[in-house]
Amino acid sequence: MNALPSTASDLARRARWIGAAGWFVLLLSAGSAVLPWVWHAHGAAIIGVLLIAAGLTEIFAGSLRHETRKLAMFAGIVTTLAGILFASQEATHFLSTLTIVAAWLFVRGLILVNAARLEHGSVRKWTGASAAMDLLLAAILAVGLSIATLVVTLFGATPPLIASFAWVLALSFVVTGLMLLEVASCARVEDV
Repeated sequence: MNALPSTASDLARRARWIGAAGWFVLLLSAGSAVLPWVWHAHGAAIIGVLLIAAGLTEIFAGSLRHETRKLAMFAGIVTTLAGILFASQEATHFLSTLTIVAAWLFVRGLILVNAARLEHGSVRKWTGASAAMDLLLAAILAVGLSIATLVVTLFGATPPLIASFAWVLALSFVVTGLMLLEVASCARVEDV
């Protein structure tokens, strides 16, 4: 990979790409939000694809960062791996889909907490908000873990359960997309 951009034109180009990544993640959040009404039959596979797309986007946007490049890319890698696990039939039979989503949110939230500690200004606030959202959603899922695990074990991933995952993804993706847009905004004027 080339050296990190340092000129104003390089920073502006990097900001445009990070902003585009933010808008793409927001688009994915909209797709996730409408999932329960549009794609009933293949909800788990589509959620896996959404996670993979968001993860790859986050890896790309993270590669354009300076201060928290590795942590931002690691958050994207965790999201991509969760998507692969979620879309894999073998993984969802071995691990409950709820466990995959809760673990993804928890690990990603911890990564973002560490990234927020290294950032400053509004990027720190938005990264912290993204971390808090993921940790809160992980906690909510963990509280319902025993009941939902029993339902998944007995009946499989039911459409209402898949719908709840779609809303969880949508909430996480919205905050992540907004965080990327803030990173892009700050990258236009300073070195992020």
